[in-house]
Amino acid sequence: MPDASTLALFAAAALALACTPGPDMLLILSRSVAQGRGAGFASLFGAQAGIYCHAAAVALGLSELFRAVPLAYDAVRYAGAAYLLYLAWGAFRSRGSALTPDRAARRLPLTAVFRQGVLTNILNPKVALFALALFPQFVRPEAGPVAAQIMVLATVLNLIGLLVNGSIVLGASRLARAAAGRVRFRRAPGIALGTVFTGLALRLAVDR
Repeated sequence: MPDASTLALFAAAALALACTPGPDMLLILSRSVAQGRGAGFASLFGAQAGIYCHAAAVALGLSELFRAVPLAYDAVRYAGAAYLLYLAWGAFRSRGSALTPDRAARRLPLTAVFRQGVLTNILNPKVALFALALFPQFVRPEAGPVAAQIMVLATVLNLIGLLVNGSIVLGASRLARAAAGRVRFRRAPGIALGTVFTGLALRLAVDR
C-alpha cells in the first residue's frame, strides 16, 4: 500500500491531469449535452473502467508491447480511429436528443454509452503509454505487491476524475435543460457530438 506522502503527491498529479481538457473530458461533456446527466455519468464510468484496464495492463507489463512493437501501437491507434468515426456517423445521423421536446427521438441506452466510454478509452494507446509512464513513478516495491499499488493509484485517479468530470456532467445537464424546447437546437447536440468524435478520430489517426 502506498504511504500517505506518495498518495498525496500522486493525487496532486491526478488533479492536474483531470483538470486538463482531453478526449475523455470532451466525450463526457458532449454526451452530457446530447443526452443528459445519466448518459454523461455512464460515459464517465466507462472511461474510468478503461483506466482500470490500462492499470491492469501496466501491472502485467503488457503496455511494454507498444514500445517494443510499433506496429501494435499503430494497429490499436487505427482501430480506435475507426471506432470513433463509426460513432461520429451515428451521431450525425441522429435526428433528436435530450434537448428536444420530441419524446419519440431515439436515445442511446446507458449500457451502450458505458460501452462506448470503455472502448474509446481502451482503444487510445496514448492512454496506455501515459499509464505506463505515470504509475511506476509512485510504486515502491518495498511497500507491498506492485499490482495492488497500481490499482490503488488507479482508484485515486478515478476518484479525482469523478469529482472533476462529475461537475462537468452536472453543469452540462443544466445547460441541456435550459435549451430544452428550442426546436432550432434539435440536431445541434448530435452534430456537436459527431464533430467531437470525428476530430478525435483524425487526431488519433495522424498523431504519432
